[in-house]
Amino acid sequence: MNSFVYLKVLRRADHTVFVVQDGQKTYRDPYFGRSLPYSSGQQVKRSMLEELNAKLGEEQSPTTFVFNVNDRQQLGEGEVLSICDPTYADQLLGGWMSAQQGGESRTIKRRSPLSISAMRPLHPLLATAQDRENLTFDRSDKPHLHKVVVRNASGQVLTDKEVENFLVGTDRSLRRKWIPDNRRATGFFVYDVAIDLRTLFSVSMNPFEPEVSKATIERLKEAGWIEGKNAFGPCLICPKERREKIIPALAHALVNWRITTNQARTYSPQETLAVAISDNANRIAGAIRAKLMEEDENKAKPIVDETIPGADVFVTLACAAYIPVHSETFDALEKAEEKLVEMMTAFDYENQVK
Repeated sequence: MNSFVYLKVLRRADHTVFVVQDGQKTYRDPYFGRSLPYSSGQQVKRSMLEELNAKLGEEQSPTTFVFNVNDRQQLGEGEVLSICDPTYADQLLGGWMSAQQGGESRTIKRRSPLSISAMRPLHPLLATAQDRENLTFDRSDKPHLHKVVVRNASGQVLTDKEVENFLVGTDRSLRRKWIPDNRRATGFFVYDVAIDLRTLFSVSMNPFEPEVSKATIERLKEAGWIEGKNAFGPCLICPKERREKIIPALAHALVNWRITTNQARTYSPQETLAVAISDNANRIAGAIRAKLMEEDENKAKPIVDETIPGADVFVTLACAAYIPVHSETFDALEKAEEKLVEMMTAFDYENQVK
């Protein structure tokens, strides 16, 4: 019985921004010496869980934010506490940690059964963080319509006459703002997901490394969770009817998630070009890859290999515009979802350990 499902997805992004705080995130590739854009694994995971909840039509699990007031009556950061409740799908699949200050209560944590990579370039030569560009927020065409407020060093608002005197000898517009340091991500990007089926729908009851409290264990039993055993010891197993609802939604979210913090002015559909699924991580690494050009080592070409044994490769129509392929179909993503559902449903969650 295979315990893992591996997923590799190839996407294309065009003149977009993956995050909005401090511009596009980049990292330095040491071999090719290039600055490359990426979306962090945390952002990918959060976007997947948001898509999961949307597909299920369920609320996101609640979070408690704790703040501390010190002796000088200043507000300081405290803990962020998870509800630690696997009846929420995003908690069951996303994991949790609750560690309260003072050590008076035991830390409860659950590692997510989904290991998720960053969305990064397929190859350092096949993606770029384009050079910085300056944008403008310009309302100078109708100066009579847009109000301008200028304050001095004391915070007092200057009169129109004072502003006029201040601008003498300058070429400054007060109805046009510069927005500096705007990088754009363009190219071929991949992300990987490993699904641990042993813990996907199992919550450990190990008393030495608890994932849930004793009270939660009793509540889950009353809700129909089944006592069982996996490779890590005694556990509670999510009821079959709940699994049958979550699995299709999870398959959809793994393939169809979108970055929800993408700015409106830099929108890119980030179309999916190919999906590779296998129970062998090395197989999917070969199914979607890149190769340096022999005649020019400063160039690389993307490859989608539809013939890799032990890997199911699903190719979309959009892929054929960039990569030579032969099996592209209009319903490739739906077929990829069906394959994921098949592999997750086939696992015997109730009888993992003989």
